[in-house]
This record gives sequence, C-alpha cells and structure tokens, in this order.
Amino acid sequence: MTALDLSSPVAVVGTGTMGQGIAQVALVAGHSVRLYDAVPGRAREAADAIGGRLDRLVAKNRLTADDRDEARARLASAEHLTDLADCALVVEAVLEQLDAKQELFRALEDIVGEDCLLATNTSSLSVTAIGGALRNPGRLVGLHFFNPAPLLPLVEVVSGFATDVTSATRAYEMARAWGKTPVACADTPGFIVNRIARPFYAEAFAVYEAQGADPATIDAVLRESGGFRMGAFELTDLIGQDVNESVTHSVWKSFFQDVRFTPSLAQRRLVESGRLGRKSGQGWYDYDETGTVERDEPHTAERAQAPAYVTVEGDLGPASELIALIREAGIPVREEEEDHGTRLVLPSGGQLALADGQTSVEFRDVVYFDLAIDYRRATRIALSASQDTAQQTLAEAIGLFQALGKDVSVIGDVPGMIVARTVARIVDLAHDAVAKGVATEEDIDTAMQLGVNYPLGPFEWSRKLGRNWAYALLDDLHLRDPSGRYAPSLALYRHAYASDKREGSSS
Repeated sequence: MTALDLSSPVAVVGTGTMGQGIAQVALVAGHSVRLYDAVPGRAREAADAIGGRLDRLVAKNRLTADDRDEARARLASAEHLTDLADCALVVEAVLEQLDAKQELFRALEDIVGEDCLLATNTSSLSVTAIGGALRNPGRLVGLHFFNPAPLLPLVEVVSGFATDVTSATRAYEMARAWGKTPVACADTPGFIVNRIARPFYAEAFAVYEAQGADPATIDAVLRESGGFRMGAFELTDLIGQDVNESVTHSVWKSFFQDVRFTPSLAQRRLVESGRLGRKSGQGWYDYDETGTVERDEPHTAERAQAPAYVTVEGDLGPASELIALIREAGIPVREEEEDHGTRLVLPSGGQLALADGQTSVEFRDVVYFDLAIDYRRATRIALSASQDTAQQTLAEAIGLFQALGKDVSVIGDVPGMIVARTVARIVDLAHDAVAKGVATEEDIDTAMQLGVNYPLGPFEWSRKLGRNWAYALLDDLHLRDPSGRYAPSLALYRHAYASDKREGSSS
C-alpha cells in the first residue's frame, strides 16, 4: 500500500493553529486541500492565514513564487461538510473532546467514500474510543503532528485497536511522502512522546517539591549537564502550565492513576493561581511584555581550591571519562583496584560518587555528583551533600569540578539527584513501552529526539550508560521511596538480569 496520489484531495476539519499547520504540510506536498470549520467564516480566514505563511516562505527563499501561486490555487475553504465527499483523506483537528470527535466522524462516514482514510490528530484521547463510534473503525487512524506542524518533522501514526493494517500503512507512507518522519505506535495513553516524556517534567518538579533546588538551578543542570535543549520549568512555561498539566493528568487518569504518572501538586497550584507561563506573563518564571524571561540565576558555588590529588577506587562506569579530564587539569590521579568501590577519594578522606539512587546522609562522608551526557562538554555539574558531610570534603569536591572548567551547583541530599533520576525513569518507561508493544526501540528513540529534542534517545542512553545502570539506580530509589513511583518495570528487570546472566556465563 502506497501513499495517497497527489491528485487526491485532502480535507482538514478544524482550522486552529494545528489544523492550519497540517493543511499547509499537505498543500506544500502537492495536494489539493479543503478546509472546513463549524464556525462560519473561520475556514476562509484560515485559508488567508495559510496564504500569508506561504508568502513568508517565498520571502525566505524556502518556496518559489510559482510554487506558492500553484499551492494557493489548490487551497479552498468548504462551506459544508458535504463538500468533502470526494476527499481521499480527512484529518480532524477539532477540540480535544471525545463526543465532538465521535460526532464529526459519524457524520463524515455518511459523506465520504468507503475508501476514504479518516485520521484524528488527537494528542490525549484514545484513537480506539474515537473509532468506536464508527460503523467501520478500521479506516480510522491517529496522525499526531507536533506543533508547529510545518516545522517539526515527527508524526506519530497511531493504530487503534480496530485500525486496519492497510489504513495504518497508508497513513505512514503518506506522512513520509509529505516530508515527515513517521513512527508507528499502538493506541496507549500518551502514545510514545507524551508517555515517555512524563519523567522529564515530573522528576524536576519532585526535586523542587523536596526543596532540593530552585527552578533556575534545576533547569541549568538539565541543560548544561544533561544536554537537554531546555529545562523542565522553562519548557512547561513555554508549552503552558495548563496544557502540560492537562496532558500529565490525562495520561495518569488513562493509566488508572498509575503512581509513575502522578501529577505535580506544585504545578497544580501554579495553574490554580493563573500562572500559566509565557502566555500569562507568569509561570515558574516571570516574563516581560515581549515574552522575555526574567529569572533568577542558578545557584553556582563560590570558587574553591582544587584537591592536591584524587584516588580512584573501582570503575566509575558512566563517569569514567572524568579520570582523563582530571589528569588533563594537572591533578594527580592514584588508582586502586576495589571490587566494592566505584568512587573518587579526596585527600580529606571524603568520597565522591556518581548519583546512584542513595543519599549522602547514609554514609560517613560522601558527596554525590550528577550524571552528564558528556563530562568533557558539560559546563555545569550538580553536587549533593547532607548536613553531616564535612565542609572540607564538599569544598574539595567543588574545587575538583571547577578545576575541570565546570560551574558547580550544590543541591540538597536528593536521591538520584536531577539528571540521573530523570534519565533512569525515561529509560525505564521506554523499555516498558517496547515490552508492551507500544513501539519499537528505533521508533521510540526517533520520537523522543525529534518530538521533544532529547540529546539521546532512551535506548541510546541505555547503551551508553550500561544495561544495568538504570535498573540499579531505580531499585535504590524505590527502597527510599516505596510508593511504587520508582519501582523498576519488569521489562527493565529482565533487560538488566539477562545481561548479568550472559556476562556471568562467559566469565
């Protein structure tokens, strides 16, 4: 089954921002496009707006004037739903209300031909439930574009429980023909991106609620150590706190209030107070009239003296590249073989250890440091210590990372810190999704990198950090927070245990 022929007209129902974006994508790909909106006159306004965007593409040399003129000639507004009768594809982008979508598709089923593909752009509702109102639910598929649709390449092609394989294949090939990068997924809450991205927000909010660090510091660590394009607080301000919380609540409710997806009380209070982010002028941060953020600087430690030397005990695992960086900074490194140790020992006798889901207060004199996507390129490192940690140990730890050219943020004694717990939970949800048939590893990595600009896909993280890393960290976190939020999934357990068995049998 191939993509739709370019001679086949495409309809978009619902002409808000997303509907206009989808229509523009189909139009530029070469289709004739008809716009319909239940509000009189709105489809015509949308067509004019799309024409204006085509003009801007010409001004930026991204479209020729002739191609623009031809595209405009293919774009029309429809006065009645019946005007869509000969369309080969109808994409719905109306309000996120199940009854409204079902009513629309029931009406369309009586108008369009039997071979017309029906698609919903829902981001939070069940494709199966929407299709349940149809006589032939097999021809309904989810086509989840990301905003702005003309710019973002990802499209989640969602198969409902009753969606025919041929319908899903047609939709997938059509999205690819339109210049998009499609990924196939099953109809589960949040699909791929909105399901697996929940910990990115949730863990940042949890650290804040535990008074581990302020929003500016958490965001800085996520960006400068974790390699994420934006921090969780600034990103939710951009998305809109109400929108982000609504998606989180929808996923949580759809998973029967699974504790892994529990919404944030702090974000709820933000929404209740009307602090919705950039669009309201206040969110986690304040914004001026132009939308420019006005935020506090992240906590950055004062200068401290680097230690005279460090001793490496055991294998630092994901942080092994630190040893070369320390040597390059001119700090002598002593190495000792220790079966039980994976740490740096400072001259004071205190220890530095990579975040592992435990807390500093449990040990005599330990400072934890957070995970970095690349310790050489990272510009900031977070450290955590307890009230019992010796000040000399903390000072030496700060001085060590400053000698490596890093800004240092000292946060509270939060198990798993910031980047480490976030990445571990993302990896866990990704393994769980594959085990439950939501999508393939490749499609999940593609979706998370293209849909939310993650520096690595979850399975790339998993391979980089080691097969047992995420499981071990979450298992330790679960011991300290037995609510179930951090309990490793069975899929992650199998992944880690199978690796251990293979390695054990070969030794």
